[in-house]
Amino acid sequence: MLSPQLLELLRLWWREGKRRSVLLPHGWLFPGRSYTDPISTRQLYRAVCEAADAAGIRKRVSPHTLRHSFATHLLEQDVDIRVIQVLLGHSKLETTALYTKVATRTIRAVTGPLDRLMALMEGKTGIAAIGEDAFNERVALA
Repeated sequence: MLSPQLLELLRLWWREGKRRSVLLPHGWLFPGRSYTDPISTRQLYRAVCEAADAAGIRKRVSPHTLRHSFATHLLEQDVDIRVIQVLLGHSKLETTALYTKVATRTIRAVTGPLDRLMALMEGKTGIAAIGEDAFNERVALA
């Protein structure tokens, strides 16, 4: 389930952290203020807000927003809701079913924040930044 691109980024993070002696050999992947403690919920919340701001997302976000977005994107890709239930750790299917209310055609036209950031990093603009299919779908919706 882990994206190969994300895995590579995490490996680079780990190697660089070890090289700079910021990450301990058997320590946390994301240490907090002290290298021996994990990142705090407050630090995580701030990081999510900063990432949303960098991606141009102006709505209020939280770490739970990532979980909700993950489930919604899986639903939009027609992943079986029972698989999503297991991935989210829900004991009741009804809890997972709440996510189906936000799965709409509009969400399909949205470019994910990671894709937008990657496009910005690569200097792409226009159609190349969002993908031709997504662009054509947006034009059709307008």
